[in-house]
Amino acid sequence: MALRVGRIPFLVCAPFFHDFLGRESEYPQVDFVDGPPSAHCAGLKDGSIHLSPASSITFAQKPGAFVLSPDICTSCSFEVRSVKLFAKRPIEDLNGRRVRMTAQSMTSVTLLRILLEDRYGLRPEYSSGAYEDSDDAVLLIGDQALEENERHRFAFDYDLGALWQDWHKLPFVFGAWLISKEALKPEMKPVLLDYMDATQRSVENFKANPGAALDKWLAKYPVQLPRPVVDDYYSALDYRFTEERKTSLKLFFKYAKEKGLVNEVPELEFL
Repeated sequence: MALRVGRIPFLVCAPFFHDFLGRESEYPQVDFVDGPPSAHCAGLKDGSIHLSPASSITFAQKPGAFVLSPDICTSCSFEVRSVKLFAKRPIEDLNGRRVRMTAQSMTSVTLLRILLEDRYGLRPEYSSGAYEDSDDAVLLIGDQALEENERHRFAFDYDLGALWQDWHKLPFVFGAWLISKEALKPEMKPVLLDYMDATQRSVENFKANPGAALDKWLAKYPVQLPRPVVDDYYSALDYRFTEERKTSLKLFFKYAKEKGLVNEVPELEFL
C-alpha cells in the first residue's frame, strides 16, 4: 500500500516538496496528491491521504486520529504575508460589515473569527464564495494573498500572523504536518519515517540554496509575482516547530473550542 502524501502547490510549501520534484520515481511507495489545504484536510479526515502539511485546525476537528511531526510546521517570525485580510475600511470599523472568507483554509477562517470577535469585539457578517465589489473585506491566503499584495486594490490590509503575535506574543502555527495513525501500522511506518526524514532534508536544502530550489518549484508551479517578491517571502517564514509554537497552537485550539468551532482541545501527539 502506497503512502499518500497531500502536496500543496503554494509557495509556502515549496521547502517541503521541492526536493521531490522530478524525483518521484525514487519514492515508489509514495503517491503525491496535489491540492489546496481544504482538499487535503478533507482527505485526511476521510482517509484518502495519509499525511500533509495541513491546516492546523484539522488536528482538533478529529481528535485522536492524527499525530504531528515534532520538528516541522508552517509558521512565521512575525508577519506571514500570505494570510491577510484586505479591507476597504479600518478593521475596527468592520462591525456588521460583510467579510468574505476563503474556502481554502479553515485555520485561517477560524483565526480571523477569533481575532475579529475576541480581540476587537466585532460581529461582522461572514460570507463564503467569490469576492464581490460590495464586500467590505476579504480574507485571502497563499499565493492569492501574495498576488493581492502587489495589486494595492484595498485601502487597508492586515497580516493575521502579525495580529496574533502582537496580541499573544507568540508566533502563529498556520500549518502542521498531520499524519494519520493509519500510516503508523508496521507495514507503512518505515516508509513514513524515511519520507519524513527526506522532507526534513528538503527544508534544509531549501535554506542552503533557495534560488535553485525556487527555480525548480516555479517551473512546475508558476505564480504571477516578481521574482524578488518571491525570494523575499521566505524571510518571514519559519518552519521549526518550537516549544513556543506548540504553546501557541494549544492556545489557538482553546479559543476555537470556546467559540464552538471544535468540540475539544486535543492533546498534542507526535510521531
